[in-house]
Amino acid sequence: MSCSALFVLDLKGKVLISKNYRGDVDISCIDKFMTLIMEKEEEGYQTPIIQHGTTTYIYIKHNNLYLVSITKKNANAALIFAFLHKIVEVFTEYFKELEEESIRDNFVIVYELLDEIMDFGFPQTTDSKILQEYITQECNKLEVAPRPPMAVTNAVSWRSQGINRHKKNEVFLDVIESVNLLVSAKGNVLRSEIVGSVKMRVYLNGMPELRLGLNDKVLFESTGRGKSKSVELEDVKFHQCVRLSRFENDRTISFIPPDGEFDLMNYRLNTHIKPLIWVESVIERHSHSRVEYMIKAKSQFKRRSTANNVKVIIPVPVDVDSPKFKCTNGSCKYSPDQNSMIWTIKSFPGGKEYLLRAHFGLPSIEGEDLEGKPPIQVQFEIPYFTVSGIQVRYLKIIEKSGYQALPWVRYITQNGDYQLRTC
Repeated sequence: MSCSALFVLDLKGKVLISKNYRGDVDISCIDKFMTLIMEKEEEGYQTPIIQHGTTTYIYIKHNNLYLVSITKKNANAALIFAFLHKIVEVFTEYFKELEEESIRDNFVIVYELLDEIMDFGFPQTTDSKILQEYITQECNKLEVAPRPPMAVTNAVSWRSQGINRHKKNEVFLDVIESVNLLVSAKGNVLRSEIVGSVKMRVYLNGMPELRLGLNDKVLFESTGRGKSKSVELEDVKFHQCVRLSRFENDRTISFIPPDGEFDLMNYRLNTHIKPLIWVESVIERHSHSRVEYMIKAKSQFKRRSTANNVKVIIPVPVDVDSPKFKCTNGSCKYSPDQNSMIWTIKSFPGGKEYLLRAHFGLPSIEGEDLEGKPPIQVQFEIPYFTVSGIQVRYLKIIEKSGYQALPWVRYITQNGDYQLRTC
């Protein structure tokens, strides 16, 4: 990354914290930075990256602070932005709120943190859980300095050695898929995708190694199992604990997990999806009198699955009054602040169809309808079900002490940006 220096400024350009990592930047650079910022604002635009000669300023603004990274090399700008946001995250973990006052009140600790998270312009330990083990709020008052945890110098920087605080060794794994769907008024699917994540909560003692097997299409084809019941994952993003070389070689997800909650992997599938909950609407508008709705909702997934807490949000004109509803299941209410009626169905089994009839009064004087009609939105959650068909084939837990651990796996499908146009 090669960051030359790091500065924290207030909005007037006063330096609160300065850290020169490579010794090739002086304080005059900050005066130039503020001048350039003001020039950009006067010209009517802002940019997060400013270049002046051989110096590059990369900065973010948080509350009433500027966090500015200065480099004189051809550095990776995206990595620097990620590092600056990580600094904000670490400081917020320590001070609850990152602002000018919290920097002034915790001057010594801020410098201790900046010493640890970067060395000679290269990021080091940025995990707040590890940093909090040996840099504490009272560290300047302690007579004996706490011993740095092994994770600081260990290859596994996200987990401390010798964890022994869990009474029961357990692993909880959640496969959560969000469905993004856009359907035209004619019933054609215009956009559909699945955004998935594998979330874990790990409560294991020692230094365990976990191995996760999925019904991965590439693995199934390489082992001669064919394509049946396999999933081709796209845009896969792993947590840093996953051994990428092992995954590329034999598609095994092998890792030493952090303690507690984390996202193991995220993935995306661009595939044609049959709408899980289909909504049809018939709207009869009688000018200067009333508007009537007939809404039909149908669940188009297997009968053994059930959608919970389903909400169908149907837009209505802004000037309606006297709402009346009649539905075959659930309840409906008028939400004036959203200009919509919300049909709530607590339990919606697969293969079922429900009807809603709604009646609204209209004023005798009709205003101009300048805006287009918003689409119908659907919210839902289906447990024990995935749209993509992804499955956890096994989850092995290996630890040198040989203890037995309990793995728990859960599947959830929920709505993402799920919309059905009415016009």
